[in-house]
Amino acid sequence: MSTPVNRRDFLRVSALAGGGILLASYAEPLGAIERLGMSTPAAEPMLSAFIRITADNIVTITAKNPEIGQGIKTMLPMLIAEELDVDWANVRIEQADFDPTKYPAQVAGGSTATPTNWIPQRRVGAAGRAMILAAAAKEWNVPAGELTTAKGVVTHKSSGKTATYGALATAAASITPPDLATVPLKDPKQFTIIGTRKKTVGIKDILTGKPLFGLDVTVPNMHYATFVKAPVYAAKVKSANLDLIKQQAGVTHAFVVDGTDNLAGLKAGVAIVGKNWWLVQEARKKLVVEWAEHPTSQQSSAAFAAKAKEFFAAAPHRNIRNDGDFDTAIKSAAKVVEAEYSYPFINHATLEPQNCTARMNADGTCEMWTTSQTPQGGRALVATTLGLKEDQVVMHMMRAGGGFGRRLYNEPLAEVAFIAREAKVPVKLIWTREDDMRHDQFRPGGFHKFTGGIDANGKLVAFRNHFATFGQGERFASSADIGPGEYPARFVPNLKMDVSVMPLGVPTGALRAPRSNALSFAFQGFIDECAVAAGKDPLQFRIDMLKAEIAPAQPLTPQQQAGQMDAQRVIGILEMVRDVSGWGKTKLPKGTGMGVAFYFSHRGYFAEVVQATVSKAGEVKVDKVWAVGDVGSEIINPNHAEQQVQGAVLDGLGQAYGQEITFTAGKADQGNFAPATTASGSAANFPLLRIKQAPPVVEVHWKKTTFSPTGIGEPAMPPLIPALMGAIYQATGKRVRQLPLSKADLKWT
Repeated sequence: MSTPVNRRDFLRVSALAGGGILLASYAEPLGAIERLGMSTPAAEPMLSAFIRITADNIVTITAKNPEIGQGIKTMLPMLIAEELDVDWANVRIEQADFDPTKYPAQVAGGSTATPTNWIPQRRVGAAGRAMILAAAAKEWNVPAGELTTAKGVVTHKSSGKTATYGALATAAASITPPDLATVPLKDPKQFTIIGTRKKTVGIKDILTGKPLFGLDVTVPNMHYATFVKAPVYAAKVKSANLDLIKQQAGVTHAFVVDGTDNLAGLKAGVAIVGKNWWLVQEARKKLVVEWAEHPTSQQSSAAFAAKAKEFFAAAPHRNIRNDGDFDTAIKSAAKVVEAEYSYPFINHATLEPQNCTARMNADGTCEMWTTSQTPQGGRALVATTLGLKEDQVVMHMMRAGGGFGRRLYNEPLAEVAFIAREAKVPVKLIWTREDDMRHDQFRPGGFHKFTGGIDANGKLVAFRNHFATFGQGERFASSADIGPGEYPARFVPNLKMDVSVMPLGVPTGALRAPRSNALSFAFQGFIDECAVAAGKDPLQFRIDMLKAEIAPAQPLTPQQQAGQMDAQRVIGILEMVRDVSGWGKTKLPKGTGMGVAFYFSHRGYFAEVVQATVSKAGEVKVDKVWAVGDVGSEIINPNHAEQQVQGAVLDGLGQAYGQEITFTAGKADQGNFAPATTASGSAANFPLLRIKQAPPVVEVHWKKTTFSPTGIGEPAMPPLIPALMGAIYQATGKRVRQLPLSKADLKWT
């Protein structure tokens, strides 16, 4: 009878030529377990890191996850270096290629890197330190317990002996590695690296323009490609003037790609390949394509909004939560508040457009240089596209110039792999800004109709939301969903969450703080309206609601509890942001207001206060932002943590001011950051935030709690927009319920 076993992390150790040690963490391969006659266990998180210590006491640590600007290439090695107890000045960082046999979970997204790696990466460092100590104890014939370490040096205090890690590394290679599951870790009070400010690894190379990014890749005999897809999503090529295109200067190949019906994979289009990027683009200008009809051409932003109105006038398609008796409670409410909120589709707007380089090798493998956030998924997609086995696709991970969720999706990888195979030359595919803008996996828009009931004591006793979104039946479009636990669920005794969905042919996906980035604007905005209707301070109104949590109808499972917002942690950040911002203590001039919002997203808690001034002409200027975050017990690198929060604030402001993607006859109207002329003759653009629009100060504070550290990239963004809208209301008396702000008339007298 076979007996299940747990996959166990362990270290493999090798001595380096010339003196030194290589520590590689692994998990027992499934094949080895099966050869032992044991059943295959369920997959568990596996630890992945390399440490190389050479005789000169230089420590090289491999960073396994994709670096998209979030600082992960610095943060993960900090965890290892801390427990290894080395001098950070002697640490060198290398970027790993994609290799699931060594580095499982090589992904950038969802603010998962910190919670996933907090303990495992530290264990690798601690195990390496234990082996160095064991080697020194053996060499000096003293108990290991008498030895101490600091900055890569081992000391035996009573004898005065010292040795660098580099001097002990070869001897340590013969030591049996300790069990990673039981190796002791430092008390946080002993940290010398974690919690200190560290510069971004490679920052000098970035600032001096060294070739680090996907766009910088060059390989021998590399050609350039552009791939022209239909303005209407997933439409096929009916005809194209390929004979003319092949005659253009610099063009070596031009052909039609039929594509697949999978919107996340290889779409139909025309590929143009040449040895010069400029000439390829010049040839593209002469390309004439007749596109086949496609059902998506019937869809438009105006039609989406009209359909939402129809939904709101009728019974919802389904209910996802029903607490108490909303219908009875709303009838007896002292005040009833009603409002409709909407937000648009938006683009990810990464400064580095989508790109990838591919080469078909003589051995049948496809070699790729990619900025993907999900190289595992990218490899699988390429293998499917080319009919290869996954291990025949080799992935080199390049630094990305922004991701924000866009590079979770790997269409450029499938496109360039297919083009390289057909052209039989190495190919770099670069999307133009217009390609990038019009063929995004867009953040979906949405529509909400809220109804709230306030009792005579100023409490919110009834709440209903009818959410009009996209999908089919009970399946939501990607990132267009909502959960039954969305706040204020659990904090209003009589609550209904209703949903209606409409079909969508436009591809959608995750954008920084997916779902939360949009839902926060609507839900927190309406809670603000309820506070005003109740005659209550908006910040205190939220705290009072959180203190009146409703007991669940049935006990929650441990999994449900783990993903549920902790009301006490929210109260903590609201109280702190109240104090640091001086909320309610300063009389503001006319035209200036302060707004507040909070949100729980991706395991992190943030509350933010925005102070903004609105001129009589309706121009909005954010004076200052205060952000308070609770992401657990440690801020691993305060530099990156603050930058992530400040970046999230600026990102949110850019979205609020003027960013939207609209559709006409199934086509995106916007094509670039600067104004352009659409087919209808109107100006359309997707403006990024200007320096003059940025607040002079984004003040970041941390409320440390006893919980394990979690990520920061996502949770800081959702509160910003509703807090800004609260400030605008306080400044002007006008409530913004539709984004972007460019649609609102904010003039006041």
